[in-house]
Amino acid sequence: MTETIGIAPDDYDASHTAFHDSALMRRLYAEGMGDQYPAEVEPFSSCTWWLLGQLVSVLRLQPDDLLVDLGCGRAGPGLWLARALSARLIGVDFSPAAVELATRRVAAFVAPGRAAFRVASFDQTGLPDAGAAAVISIDALPFAKDRPAALREVHRILTPGGRCALTVRSRPGVAGKDWLAMARAAGLTVEETLPNPYHDEHWQRLYAVWLANANQLRAELGERAANNLLAEARDGQARQWDGLPPPLLLVLCRPEHGAA
Repeated sequence: MTETIGIAPDDYDASHTAFHDSALMRRLYAEGMGDQYPAEVEPFSSCTWWLLGQLVSVLRLQPDDLLVDLGCGRAGPGLWLARALSARLIGVDFSPAAVELATRRVAAFVAPGRAAFRVASFDQTGLPDAGAAAVISIDALPFAKDRPAALREVHRILTPGGRCALTVRSRPGVAGKDWLAMARAAGLTVEETLPNPYHDEHWQRLYAVWLANANQLRAELGERAANNLLAEARDGQARQWDGLPPPLLLVLCRPEHGAA
């Protein structure tokens, strides 16, 4: 029987706060991801060196362009990209704790005024029309309550010609799960669908090391954050991985013309 995994904002608040100071979590992620683990980023997602390199390539950002990170969490990937590409960053997350912790990390990556974070939802970011040169969402946009509305918001905030890169599994022809069809319906063009060669292998290893260290995780993270993590791991180990659509980095673009 699948366990219920808490996905309310205060569940994420508890998790982000616990993970932020956890040397154990960083060690387990490094063990699970091996030489693909970008230690400075401290990801609690599928962000790898491969993914960061692909994002640098596909987003095509220029210095001082605005990058928006939807579901930014503690914002390691967005901050790393902002520094690497001399971009400005706005991170959006529905967890107040994530936004606070992301704000604390700014000084380690970029100069003051180059990054800001806000509490908002995927489909109502509060950002201006056509202001973002690029949008990223790593393991986050599939959690949107209304995926088509979230993609329409991506279209709204992107500049014409701007790109969005997100990690998804797409099920062709299945309502609410066919990301290519939903993107096109939102007015976005599909530029690339890049298979993620590390995603499933890493998560399977991560789930195994989390469960092998269950007692230590409870002691370090507290019961609420650890129980959610371990429930996710047990659910993951029971999954039929061979039956899943392939994990993708999906690259979308707001067309230059006819996009208003």
